[in-house]
Amino acid sequence: MFGSFGLPELLLILLIVVIIFGASKLPQLGKGLGEGIKNFKNSIKGDDKPKDDPSPKDR
Repeated sequence: MFGSFGLPELLLILLIVVIIFGASKLPQLGKGLGEGIKNFKNSIKGDDKPKDDPSPKDR
């Protein structure tokens, strides 16, 4: 059902997103979405080291 998206459907979705959020907000939305996906992948892998915590050898 959802796997048959073609070019016209994707363009319609993009047009709706532009109308709702405006063209100036799209880079911010893309950056936030990309960072969210990256953080999700890192949490699944278990590679999430907090940047503020010192490493064990520094203690």
